[in-house]
Parts: sequence; C-alpha cells; structure tokens
Amino acid sequence: MRTMKTLISLVLLACVSFPALGQVASLVHKDEKRRYLVYTPASYAGQPQKAFPVVFNFHGSGMSMAEQMLYTQMNRAADRHQFIVVYPSGIKQDWNVGFGMSYLDGSDDIGFTEALLAKLKQDYRVDSQRVYATGLSRGGFFTLRIAAELPQLFAAVASVGGPMPEPVAQHHSKAGKVGVLLVHGTADQVVAYGGKPGGYWSAEDTYGYWLKQNGLAAAGASRRVIDGDAGDGTAVVWLEQGNGRQSVALATVKEGGHTWPGADPFNVGLPIGKTSRDMDANEVIWEFFDKQRR
Repeated sequence: MRTMKTLISLVLLACVSFPALGQVASLVHKDEKRRYLVYTPASYAGQPQKAFPVVFNFHGSGMSMAEQMLYTQMNRAADRHQFIVVYPSGIKQDWNVGFGMSYLDGSDDIGFTEALLAKLKQDYRVDSQRVYATGLSRGGFFTLRIAAELPQLFAAVASVGGPMPEPVAQHHSKAGKVGVLLVHGTADQVVAYGGKPGGYWSAEDTYGYWLKQNGLAAAGASRRVIDGDAGDGTAVVWLEQGNGRQSVALATVKEGGHTWPGADPFNVGLPIGKTSRDMDANEVIWEFFDKQRR
C-alpha cells in the first residue's frame, strides 16, 4: 500500500484546504494520543433533534486520515445521504490485522475503535443502530476484524481491496451477525483477488465465510452485472444474499486494480491498476449500509 501513499501525496500537494473539510480531534487510548477527522454533513446543524448514522473510513497502510478523506471523497456522499463520516488515524499509519505485528499483543486498534465510537456518541448525535465501517486495503482488512470482534456495535462493514486476513479467521469467536460487502479488482497487484497463502483469503472464500457466519446460503444469491462505463475497461459482477436484516455481497471488479471505484484515477504509472467508472463506491457502500441496522 506504500504505492498508494505516494499517489495520494501527489493529490495532497494540490489540495491545501483539506482542514476545512473535517474537524481534527484526538483522544488518549492506552497512553497513546490517537487522532481522527470528523465530517458532519451540511444538514447536521439544522436538524438538532436528529440522530445521524456514522461511517468509519479507515485508510490504507502508509496513508494518512486526510489522504483517505481526499482520495475517497466520502464527504460528498455524507452530504447527499446525511451521515457522519470519521477518518481514524492508525499508529504509524497502520492497522493491526495480524500482519507484521502480533494480533493479540500489537496495537490495540479494536479498543481504540470502541473508545472512538464512545467519544463520538458523547460529542455528536449518533444513531447507535446505524454504525458502519469501510476502508481501503489494510483499512479494508481491518473492517473485517471489526466485523469479527465488534458485532455488538457495528451493523455492517465494507472492505475495498481487503479480503479476510487469516489471523482474523483464526481468532474469530463472536457469533454476532454483521452485514459484509467486499469490493475487489481481479487485476489487483497489491492485494491479490485470489488470496495469499499464510496471509489472507481469496475474495470468493471471504464471501463464503461471511455468508456462513450470517447463516445465509450461497444458493439463491442475486447476481447482476454493472457496466456503467463501457469504455473504462472494467465491469462489476455483483453477488448478494440476505435475510432481510443482514446482507453479504461481493462486488468483483473485472480487470479492476487496487483502487476505489469511482474515485479520480490519479494513476501516475504506479502499479495500482485501473479505476472502475462502472460504479461509485461511496454510493454503493452507502446503499448497502442503509439497508442494515444493529
């Protein structure tokens, strides 16, 4: 994910107004100061009696919270659909999913996420039944750890370019049901669609795992092809199964790279691959979240 950091840093050079887009705040968790960005939609101030959904948006390894905000542009969707979006910052720009650090003894990012949600509930009008998490690459991996360890707090998660880490599956013991959306490009050269032995599962095996966790059968899943831009060199195959409360979906981006669908394709020769224009990741993620409650 280091290549993504270089890419987004180029975008940052041209975007000097990012502090105005969100409020930077911090909290202390286990003697460590942890920072995060919060964006409230334009409608927030004018509806003082309304509780708002909140979406956690986790950056990739080597990226910053501001870079994640600028790259995904989720604030625009927050305005359109009236939800709060928070961009947490990982220690050393990383998240603990069992890669390169101890799953149990490494950084306590799950505890930080719990503490951050509690702080948000103190400072903002948060709808506790509508708390969600999304992320890119390492941040996407981490959303699946959240689904495994915090099902009592999060209604659904959406991982972009990050299937199931093997350490998460090995330590998953909570039985709570959580909606899961997986978005992954078949030509991703950073995180392979087909998985990595000893590291993470394939996108398809991850989809099957969360179907089982939610008590859903693979048979009968709806299937559709999304090809909104015939000239972008990609197409999306969408599989989804639900029970009326939770859904599990896999959006396979044919020929898609390690990118956020619908984002500006700031590809400067780095091996991140094609950015699909067939769908807007922010829109489909919110549509998926909006169907699900805790």
